[in-house]
Amino acid sequence: MSVVKHSIAKRSFDAVVVGAGGAGMRAAIQLAEAGLKVAVLSKVFPTRSHTVAAQGGIGAALGNMEEDNWHWHMFDTVKGSDYLGDQDAIEFMCRMAPQAVYELEHFGMPFDRNADGTLYQRPFGGHLSQFGQGKPVRRSCAAADRTGHAMLHTLYQRNVRQGTHFFVEWLALDLIRDQHGDVLGVVALEMETGEAMIFQAKATVLATGGAGRIFESSTNAFINTGDGLGMVARAGIPLEDMEFWQFHPTGVAGAGVLITEGVRGEGGYLVNANGERFMERYAPNAKDLASRDVVSRSMDQEIKEGRGCGPHKDHVLLKLEHLGPELINSKLPSIREIAIKFANVDPIKEPIPVVPTCHYMMGGIPANYYGQVVAQKDGNANAPVPGLYAAGECACVSVHGANRLGTNSLVDLLVFGRAAGEHVVETIKREPRAHKELPANAADRALSRLARLEGGSGGEQVAQVASDMRKTIQKHCGVFRTGTLLAEGVSKIREINARAQRTTIADKSKVFNTARIEALELENLAIVAEATVVSAEARKESRGAQAREDFKDRDDTNWLKHTLWYMQGSRLDYKEVNLKPLSVESFKPKARSY
Repeated sequence: MSVVKHSIAKRSFDAVVVGAGGAGMRAAIQLAEAGLKVAVLSKVFPTRSHTVAAQGGIGAALGNMEEDNWHWHMFDTVKGSDYLGDQDAIEFMCRMAPQAVYELEHFGMPFDRNADGTLYQRPFGGHLSQFGQGKPVRRSCAAADRTGHAMLHTLYQRNVRQGTHFFVEWLALDLIRDQHGDVLGVVALEMETGEAMIFQAKATVLATGGAGRIFESSTNAFINTGDGLGMVARAGIPLEDMEFWQFHPTGVAGAGVLITEGVRGEGGYLVNANGERFMERYAPNAKDLASRDVVSRSMDQEIKEGRGCGPHKDHVLLKLEHLGPELINSKLPSIREIAIKFANVDPIKEPIPVVPTCHYMMGGIPANYYGQVVAQKDGNANAPVPGLYAAGECACVSVHGANRLGTNSLVDLLVFGRAAGEHVVETIKREPRAHKELPANAADRALSRLARLEGGSGGEQVAQVASDMRKTIQKHCGVFRTGTLLAEGVSKIREINARAQRTTIADKSKVFNTARIEALELENLAIVAEATVVSAEARKESRGAQAREDFKDRDDTNWLKHTLWYMQGSRLDYKEVNLKPLSVESFKPKARSY
């Protein structure tokens, strides 16, 4: 093992994947099967990555239950994105989705099946037949309501078979870039020893998942702290479309734990305090299976107008008793368990109290459909950053635009995890070369962050700053937004971001120092929080998940464009939405109704 400046250890690989969720492990399979030496870094054991929490299914137009095709799936995704999605990437994803599902099945994924042996599929919100004109179509391939769990175990086993090198309980700190802007690997911290190490690589794939912990109420795990986004922003690369955060309509009231849309796919429905199926008023055609932004806003509206349930009238009810014990126990067993544990109700006998809860980040690291991270260079806003890739929730390929359809997150990570891996393999095999020389200051940024915590005293408590950040984002950047709330939010979050740089920790030990890890994660969260509220305040329209009370309409003339937020100076720039698909006619923006 060689040593570079600062006596920091170094290991070299063909490729380093940061994150061992669905996207990271799917990319790693592609790399390892091609004979490359691959390292996968993960904060947790791979099968505990957040993909494990995905419940409802993987959207793919297999047509096993009724007529369906990828072109309809593409239309639904473009419409769902409120026309902010890039249509070349959306076409690529929807065309590749069936292949991605069958590949996963051949890896050993235990999908639910029909009597004839084909994969069972259920309906999901926003997925319709006949280019949105027909009835809801059954497109979601599932393993009961534990699809992510089954997927993660399947991908992990395949990686073990291929000999992927896993580095478990490691936190990636910062990217290494040379003077040309090429990415040469990452600096990471081993939690067990507290020691930092350089992972040198010809290609670095970021698959670090979302950052939903910027919100007080979230379905996201505690590990979802936007580490990849923080690394990219500190390296001078912008974050894209960070104003768009999906609120899942059905989080358990008071707990935030996810109740899959698969419940409504199987026939569950929402009611208000009067027992009324209110979604029939807001989305007469799709009803409870309208897209998530529409359902979340409808629920919020019911609560605001006094038709909420419970003593505080602060939630609505999700009814599934009518589905019967047999269906609930076979298709939704985890949901019953969650309802009993977190809502204290048995859904076989009574409804579940639910409320919209932050769930998914539509924005992220700008990337193309090959998984390459892109940034501004010589007048081209989509110039690839050499050596750097991103896939999964941390990436903004922009297939989800302003609002993601249910089941499209698992398709996204499979298709683009595979695409990123494939592109790395092609690049390395086309241009076989030794590792580029690391700059002398390769680890300086990461080591200075560690040194600040090592030497600091008398600063703010990490938990207090984190709590203030979450309360501020929840209040100023929630389901409904106004110019006044957002402007106040910008100044408050900038102040909180500055405070995040002044935190101190009492425990200076090295071995499994979780206080240090939380302080480092907070720096990433604060960056994501600032990007979110600054981008949202600047966008003077309502589109998808961005619902502004002071600008209620979508404005395609001025705002059909992607937001780019740069950490340096907290400045904004914009780039065009790609309305040109790869091989079919473009879907022109039009009014969106369900």
